[in-house]
Amino acid sequence: MTDSDGRNSQMAKKGARCPVCGKEAAAEFRPFCSRRCSEVDLNRWLSGVYRIETNEAPADAEKSPEPPPKSGE
Repeated sequence: MTDSDGRNSQMAKKGARCPVCGKEAAAEFRPFCSRRCSEVDLNRWLSGVYRIETNEAPADAEKSPEPPPKSGE
């Protein structure tokens, strides 16, 4: 892929750093330096380390509706 100047877009991003370890990013694993760092990042997302803030209450904090009172007792 090339940019408007005809240069390789990978060259335009030279100097990008891996967000996990800080080493120079590899083109094959961009934005990471290796498969290991990409998998560490994925694990962080899946285990809830990274979160996107919302105004919604967590699902487990919501109260479930109470069952109606039994009649005749």
